[in-house]
Amino acid sequence: MYQFFVEPAQINVTDKSVIIIGNDVNHIKNVLRMRPGEEISVSNGQDGKEYRCGILTLEEDRIICGLRFVKEDNVELPSRVYLFQGIPKADKMEWIVQKAVELGVCQVIPVAARRCVTKLDEKKAASRTARWQGIAEAAAKQSRRGIIPEVTGVMSFNQALEKAREADVRLIPYELARGMNRTREIVDGLVPGQSIAVFIGPEGGFEETEIELAVKAGVEPVTLGKRILRTETAGLTVLSWIMYRLEGCGE
Repeated sequence: MYQFFVEPAQINVTDKSVIIIGNDVNHIKNVLRMRPGEEISVSNGQDGKEYRCGILTLEEDRIICGLRFVKEDNVELPSRVYLFQGIPKADKMEWIVQKAVELGVCQVIPVAARRCVTKLDEKKAASRTARWQGIAEAAAKQSRRGIIPEVTGVMSFNQALEKAREADVRLIPYELARGMNRTREIVDGLVPGQSIAVFIGPEGGFEETEIELAVKAGVEPVTLGKRILRTETAGLTVLSWIMYRLEGCGE
C-alpha cells in the first residue's frame, strides 16, 4: 500500500475527509495510475498515526479521499535518536540518510568534521541539504514512518557537540575505545523515552582532538568490534543495535 504525507489541516477527522495536493497529485494520477476506490495510507508527519483512506475523486489539482479508519499503532521508536554524520565523499550521504530513516532516526545532522574530504560552501550545503531532505521523505514513505525525519543544515563539530547536549545518551564509535563489554553494557542500559545521539566520523574517522572534545562534552567513546567499519556501515550498525534494544524492551 502506498503512503503519502499531508499537512494536518488536510485531514478532517470530523468530516472523514482527506485532501491531497501538490506533487503527490501527479504521482498518484499519472505515475501510479490509481483510481477511485483504491486504498492509500496518509500521515501528517506529526502525530505518528496512520490514516487509512479510500480515493473518492481525482481532480486536476487535488485528490479527495474518504477516511476509513485511523490506525493508532505507532511505528516510531520509543526514543528520539539523532545521527550526527560526518559528511562522506560522493553520494554516500544519500544512502546513509535513506537507511538511517528506515532504521528510525528522528533527525540527521550533517557534520563538517576535520577529516571530511567533501567541503561545502553555503550555497552547496543548502542544495545538498534540500536533496537529502527529499531522500528522507521518500524513505519515510517507503518504510511507513509516521513522521518525516529532518535533515538539518550542516554543522561544525563544535556546533554538533552543543546540540547533542540535549540528548540523554551520547555515543561516538572510536577504534581505541574500551572493549565490547562496555559497548554492550551501554546498549543494554538504553530504555524507552531516552534521547540518543550517535556521532559517526567521515572517511578516516574523527581526529584525536575531536574525540577529546567529545569526551569533555560528555560523549562516550564505544567500540564496534575488532574490525574497522566504513562510515556508511558504522552508523547503521549502531542504529540497528539501538532499534533492536528499544523495540525489544518490555516484550
